[in-house]
Amino acid sequence: MIRKKEDQKIEFRCIRGGNGETEQHLIIESVEELVGKGRLFNHMILAPGNSIGEHKHEGDNEFFYFIAGTGTYNDNGTIVEVKPGDTTICYDGQFHSLVNTGDVPLEFIALILYS
Repeated sequence: MIRKKEDQKIEFRCIRGGNGETEQHLIIESVEELVGKGRLFNHMILAPGNSIGEHKHEGDNEFFYFIAGTGTYNDNGTIVEVKPGDTTICYDGQFHSLVNTGDVPLEFIALILYS
């Protein structure tokens, strides 16, 4: 199967009480496409000043791979800067959040796999 970029579904929504909307390009559109191993595989874009609110993962693990822009990532209460090439991992039982602190869109790949 091949899904061309122009065929990818795009959603805009506020995530976990964060500021502003997150643009989401659905690379994989369903749990079935992840063959029961996870629930999300998206190209995400946060506009400057926008954020994903703090939340805890239960029963899954989330990975972010940063492509463009800069931001701050809350890693279980420790705030760290993120930039292109960085990867973050939030394991089952941990919490995180993300803020675009730069002046250009913060782009990253998000993958959520079940524990």
